[in-house]
Amino acid sequence: MLDELLSRNRDWSARRIADEPGYFARLATRQCPEFFWIGCSDSRVPANVVAGLDPGEVFVHRNVANVVHSTDMNLLSALEFAVDALAIREIIVCGHYGCGGIKAATEDLPHGLADHWLEPIRRLARGYAVDLARCDDIEARRDKLAELNVVEGVRRVAETPILQRAWARGADISLHGLIYGLRDGLLRDLDCTVSRGHSEPDAAQ
Repeated sequence: MLDELLSRNRDWSARRIADEPGYFARLATRQCPEFFWIGCSDSRVPANVVAGLDPGEVFVHRNVANVVHSTDMNLLSALEFAVDALAIREIIVCGHYGCGGIKAATEDLPHGLADHWLEPIRRLARGYAVDLARCDDIEARRDKLAELNVVEGVRRVAETPILQRAWARGADISLHGLIYGLRDGLLRDLDCTVSRGHSEPDAAQ
């Protein structure tokens, strides 16, 4: 399987060079993406593919269920680099319907270390139990929880000292929350954008 992967890589590289001879030379000189994407590790939701972007156009951090933990040094280091070094001004938190992490967080089953990682989602589910109860079935509740998790992620990113410092020095950075549909391939805006001088989103909307 590794040989097949390397063969596909060679084919892809050859096609890119044929289409644009200076493509890799240009990419190698500088990194100047327009977006920082915080998404789920799910193999079906690669950021640049679903957003229709080329390599070099989006800086990416992914984890199980796109959870924003205030103590996640990996995410915070990527966020700081995106804001301070790459001067990115558009940050996206993107979840997706049919998320396995959301499903695991709503099951009364052991999932090992994932149970610790997904604790904020379970807390969110308890906090919005009344809203979630209005959904028709378990899948609809999970999809709604996936949306709430994105909105909460936007809020948590907005609260980081990294963003607060950037806004204080006048950086024009906006945070957006999107949800991706596995069944139709479409990204949907959850209307929870936060920018300098604007209030935080309402997760129950």
